[in-house]
Amino acid sequence: MAPESLRAADAAKWAAFGVSPSTDDQELPDIYNNIIVWQQFVAEFGDYDVYVADLNSPGDPVFLVLGDANDQKSPAVDENTVVWQDFVVSGGSGDWDVRLADVTDRADPKAWVVSDIVNIDEQYPAISGNIVVWQDGAEGDFNIYGADVTDPANPLEFSIANFEHDQQAPAIYRTTVVWQDNYFGDADILGGDIWQRDKPTDFAISVVEKEQQNPAVSGAYVVWQDNYFGDFDIYAADISNPAAIRESAIAARSSMQINPDIDGNIVVWQDDKNGNWDIFGYNLTTHREFQITTDRRDQTQPAISGNIVVWQDNRDGNWQIYAVVLDSPEVAQCTSKPEGDANGDCVVDFADQALMAEHWLECGLDPQEACPPL
Repeated sequence: MAPESLRAADAAKWAAFGVSPSTDDQELPDIYNNIIVWQQFVAEFGDYDVYVADLNSPGDPVFLVLGDANDQKSPAVDENTVVWQDFVVSGGSGDWDVRLADVTDRADPKAWVVSDIVNIDEQYPAISGNIVVWQDGAEGDFNIYGADVTDPANPLEFSIANFEHDQQAPAIYRTTVVWQDNYFGDADILGGDIWQRDKPTDFAISVVEKEQQNPAVSGAYVVWQDNYFGDFDIYAADISNPAAIRESAIAARSSMQINPDIDGNIVVWQDDKNGNWDIFGYNLTTHREFQITTDRRDQTQPAISGNIVVWQDNRDGNWQIYAVVLDSPEVAQCTSKPEGDANGDCVVDFADQALMAEHWLECGLDPQEACPPL
């Protein structure tokens, strides 16, 4: 069987399912453990609301709708906290604000305002732990801001990236924030350590020519879409040492690969190599790519948490949120790294032997006189 057929066969063994089927369009999902959020255009009222669902309740998963007479969009979730952008009208005009809901108590969720500066748009929030980040300002001067929401009734707001030109599309993992930045005239990927809230330390991740966009981060890895070679590909960087960042291609071919997400050692993205948008994955440990969806309609905007992947899917004629559980070797993790594993794939084989031979008798001792004679 050809490699392409093998990937299609792998995808067929995972049973994708609609999370909460509806005739309304459902878009831009996010997931943490079993909690899924998305924006839904409610045709009855003519605006967007945010829906919150629990996969542990398959019969009736939606337990909360965050909505009013205006739009609620671009939700994100971490543990039991949901954030989103909310269009608030006051005095005849409106702007986007960032809001938060604690859904720990399904029967009595609590909601707060994170940032609501008048006539300033706060958009595209992301959350990790007790920190919310977002894109703030107007086109031409977007900046990245954050807030400590340990006490959600009194969020402590702080600046993360307030430079010239646009800083957009933030993502966060613990104290690492990444974003796309137009400071040098095209979109690059930058990051910052916000461990010290009043003194964030920024660093460059990818500042090559062309456009690097839509970053996501988990652990020591950042992924993004990159059109350095003329169409968008998926790249990753190990930022465990910001002074010596290691970049690598995840999916680089003539088709388009966009909208990556990452959790742990698994990267997902949408790919049009088959003539429509499908969802693909890549295991950073085993260095293996796999196809997740094969339906001939479009599957876009993937998000991943653990071994669950969600996306928006138009196989039913309108955008619906679909999900799949990747319970297979494709999502294997390294629980115990063997001695002699030189390339980090959790296996000792000829590839490791080749690397060892390539660097045979190299010596890094200082002074060099301490090195044994060749």
